[in-house]
Amino acid sequence: MSRSTPSPFGQANPWLAGTAPRGADYDRRFEELAASGENVHGEADLVESLRVRRVLDAGCGTGRVAIELARRGLQVTGVDLDDRMLSQARAKAPDLEWMLADLATLTLSRAFDAVVLAGNVMLFLDPGTGPAVLERAAAHLSWDGVLVAGFSLGSALSLADYDGWAGAAGFVLSDRFATWSRERFHGNATYAVSVHRLLGPGTPAGTRP
Repeated sequence: MSRSTPSPFGQANPWLAGTAPRGADYDRRFEELAASGENVHGEADLVESLRVRRVLDAGCGTGRVAIELARRGLQVTGVDLDDRMLSQARAKAPDLEWMLADLATLTLSRAFDAVVLAGNVMLFLDPGTGPAVLERAAAHLSWDGVLVAGFSLGSALSLADYDGWAGAAGFVLSDRFATWSRERFHGNATYAVSVHRLLGPGTPAGTRP
């Protein structure tokens, strides 16, 4: 998620200003789904299938995706702007790296094989910061790195805008699905999971404009 201060458009961050459940209350829904037999790790399944090792979980929330990826042997760093969500993530997996940071200005000293924006993260950014978030994602990817993002389709963000921002940041679309379980994307889809690859050799993390 992006920063909590008002955006240049004068609007508050939609996640921090909202009333969605936080922390353990947020996790409860996934615990109930798992108890009913639902697969709650579709994101991890997809990311693992890309054969990456080092993952930046951008907008990690309570760490559901990051913790599962780490359980499967991947190296994961989680970043979020919501302290309450990160507190829950730290309580569940204190040995993983969790960082409080703004995705639009994020600067780390290392590169990753994949940047993951799950859980509608792109819809909860400060207005106007989407292009900067994808630029920062590109800056933290190694050569041929992948950007994976899933979000609901509607008026908040179009695929055309998202693809435009990704292209401007140096990405090319590699694949698109209608669900995290990799159902093929179709015209009636209400959700999109996009896999973009970084074009050309990556530059060291934090050195791109």
